[in-house]
Amino acid sequence: MSNREVVVLSVGGVRFVTRASTLQQFPESRLARMLNHDDQEFKLVNGEFFVDRDGTLFSYIMDFLRTLQVSLPTDFSDYQRLQREAEFYGLYLLADVLSQEHLLRPRLEILEVRFSLQEMQAFFRIFGSCSTTVETLADQITVFTGQQSGQSWNSPFSSQKPLVPLPLERPSHHDMFFQCGTDCSAGDQFVARYVSIKPDDRKLINGTNVLGLLLDTLFKNGFHLISTRTVSSEDKVECYSLERMKRPACLTLTVNQTPGSSRVAQAKKSQVQKGK
Repeated sequence: MSNREVVVLSVGGVRFVTRASTLQQFPESRLARMLNHDDQEFKLVNGEFFVDRDGTLFSYIMDFLRTLQVSLPTDFSDYQRLQREAEFYGLYLLADVLSQEHLLRPRLEILEVRFSLQEMQAFFRIFGSCSTTVETLADQITVFTGQQSGQSWNSPFSSQKPLVPLPLERPSHHDMFFQCGTDCSAGDQFVARYVSIKPDDRKLINGTNVLGLLLDTLFKNGFHLISTRTVSSEDKVECYSLERMKRPACLTLTVNQTPGSSRVAQAKKSQVQKGK
């Protein structure tokens, strides 16, 4: 790679190395004009372009130029300062997106797990403020069922009779219901339901163990337990409330070149989990 293809910038003392083509994504920007030495704000010192601006914020601008996506940390709050930096560099499309903070700010997400133990069975109902999170969680959870006569219940299920997966009950896009344990209501036949939660490959029948695995999975996905309470002491229903700051979908900028005019760009959301 020739020296002309590699550009070194020192922004507020922070050094960046990139391709010239990356800085030329928007030909009307000051970064593109800098390469032609058409902007006196950028001083060429010992082969490096120096500019007296915020180097930390410039890292987000470089990420934007490399990916044409706006993806900021969950705890980011300097939207106005970053918007001013984008305007300084002549990246007005980015500045316009940053002015719409509601598209970029993380949102508080609430999840509620209701757990009930009744004899040999455990019942779970999960409510979520974000339907996408509930849908993702539903894809992770699988309930398996099998039957066995009462005389040989203590022995394991025969490998010739594999457990059959059952669909989760989905009353709405924001909740789900499932259960585990054993039910002997069908005469001398025991019906057993096991629960598996990806990426864990175990099939658990004990309700307390399933609850522990479920909460651990939610913790790993960024949720925090904020309260526990008993909804119904008679039915032994316990409620676990959790929350997390959910990152918004990443904004991807689709840039089109139209004849006789400058680049035109549209911002659209793309699902990046992210997350989570």
